[in-house]
Amino acid sequence: MTNSSIKTKSIDPFILSLVKNIGEKRSMLDNLETIKTNKEFVNIECKEEGREFYIENEFHKAKRFRKLHVEIAEFSNNLKILHCVFFPDPFFNIPIFGLDLVKTKNVVSAAIVDLSPVSHSNTLIDAILDDIKKDGFSMKRDVPDWGDIFSKNVFFASLMNKNEQRYFYNIVDQYLNVLVDLNRELKPDLNADSIDERIRFQRNYCKQQMKNEKTSLVLLKYFDKPWVERYIKEILFDF
Repeated sequence: MTNSSIKTKSIDPFILSLVKNIGEKRSMLDNLETIKTNKEFVNIECKEEGREFYIENEFHKAKRFRKLHVEIAEFSNNLKILHCVFFPDPFFNIPIFGLDLVKTKNVVSAAIVDLSPVSHSNTLIDAILDDIKKDGFSMKRDVPDWGDIFSKNVFFASLMNKNEQRYFYNIVDQYLNVLVDLNRELKPDLNADSIDERIRFQRNYCKQQMKNEKTSLVLLKYFDKPWVERYIKEILFDF
């Protein structure tokens, strides 16, 4: 079995708790194995004073999942980012698990998690997610204009204190549990039209995510535009 732990330089307790949970849930997936990728993008680091940063990427695949990506980054000892997407194999009607967390000066300005649909038949998952408690947050946020890819149960908030961080952790944990439980023993759906639909949904997910200008604005402070475009298209949203 592939090791469940995710290696990182991060010492942020909240990010580490989420990373540990993601690693443990990832290890529950069948036939988990590492994906080899361009070494240029695996571990990126700069120690130049005033421009310190690191970006860490882990890539796996598993039965029923074509790509399991975890990215942990920190810029100028100030901006901390956790990004995770589990892309399913289009042969299976499994939603896309996505999590993004942005922390600046010890304030979590953005925390979002979702099980995003890959077809129009997502009602069973919606019913399960409806029952997950999402109370206790003082600053819930609206998804951006390009966010029509998300489910009706996407959760997006700023986290104002440790209690809200704990509540968000619990939501993430439950969304991951739903994903892992759904994955167990699920048979492939080989209907050609259904496969085409799931491919279209994944491509649209990637296309819409690339409209998030905040991603490129952060990276452009440290890299040139061609590199940033390659990173977004080849690493983050490559379908």
